[in-house]
Amino acid sequence: MRGPPGLGSPCPGRDSVAGVGVYFDSATAAPPHPVARQAFLAAAEDGWADPGRLYTPSRRARQLLDAARESAAGVLGVRPDELHFTAGGTDAVRRAVAGVRRSRDRRVVVHTAVEHSSVIKAAGDDAVSVPVSRTGVVDLAALESALGSPEVALAAVQSANHEVGTVQPVARAAALCAAAGAPLLVDAAQSIGRAPLPVGWSLLAGSARKWGGPAGVGLLAVRKGTRWESPWDEGAADVPAVVAAAASLRAVAEEAHAESVRQRALVDEIRRTVAATVPDVEIVGEPDERLPHIVTFSCLYVDGEALLHALDRAGFAVSSGSACTSDTLHPSHVLAAMGVLTHGNVRVSLHSGVADDDVRRFLAVLPGLVAEVRAEVGL
Repeated sequence: MRGPPGLGSPCPGRDSVAGVGVYFDSATAAPPHPVARQAFLAAAEDGWADPGRLYTPSRRARQLLDAARESAAGVLGVRPDELHFTAGGTDAVRRAVAGVRRSRDRRVVVHTAVEHSSVIKAAGDDAVSVPVSRTGVVDLAALESALGSPEVALAAVQSANHEVGTVQPVARAAALCAAAGAPLLVDAAQSIGRAPLPVGWSLLAGSARKWGGPAGVGLLAVRKGTRWESPWDEGAADVPAVVAAAASLRAVAEEAHAESVRQRALVDEIRRTVAATVPDVEIVGEPDERLPHIVTFSCLYVDGEALLHALDRAGFAVSSGSACTSDTLHPSHVLAAMGVLTHGNVRVSLHSGVADDDVRRFLAVLPGLVAEVRAEVGL
């Protein structure tokens, strides 16, 4: 078929795309929430103008933008004037780091060794990486030591890991940061809309595509009293996309508790069954009932790329254990920091559209596919 109207580019038919099978990669991007579609289309009718102007269409766009900000702030438990919409999760992280550096006139960023690549890249060469345990939990004693430098601008501790799901002790890290006089940035991309947010943070970043909102919308919350200056002009907001992000956030937050209970049972089943049916496998990370949607396991003697392709052909869209660079299948810095196998990894991350039977079909075919991939290399 042809592409979208006006583009003239070929693309797969809708039926073929919808028929690829089961999508198990919500940690990268959750499928669009129905509310997001509805809100976007409605806002596109009234919110297309630049909300920074004074004429009537712009005032209507501004009203929609303000309502979206108030709604999202309510879900996050922050004041509307503490919340900034950004061009995505990575943009939110960059603005957080650059804004604190600019305000405090310091460069060093202390971060856990398992932060998302956006945090590590934003920190750059002026960074101190704090080690983690084999399950991915930050070493709090090492964090406290690193915070002792007078050159520290801020610290970064994620709420939960993108690759293995381990939940970090953010409240305890925040206490250490407060004692050292350093603001704490929390990348909450895997938590927003799924679980109650941690306490004690100074800046918090997230991405709408993680909760079923549109790509290209992120959130940056900056608590009052935090020394932060916007590092560059925020530009005109994409009002329909922001409205869709806020509407879908409220919807998933309302569904979060029931969905968490359901996913917790499925994650337990995946961990138990994979350990029992796949030889030479290690289940990595530390499960937490507050955020149970990610399972990552490492298969010995398996080419990770070959296994992902085999699963894809069988109708299961999964990711490698390298959440940040899965397109290139580079070894994961997260798994390396944990001291676990960095190849032959599979990450399964659930969303509300995944049925119990989808998981059981996956578990039924997985052992055979692993055996086939091993056989291809003579094992």
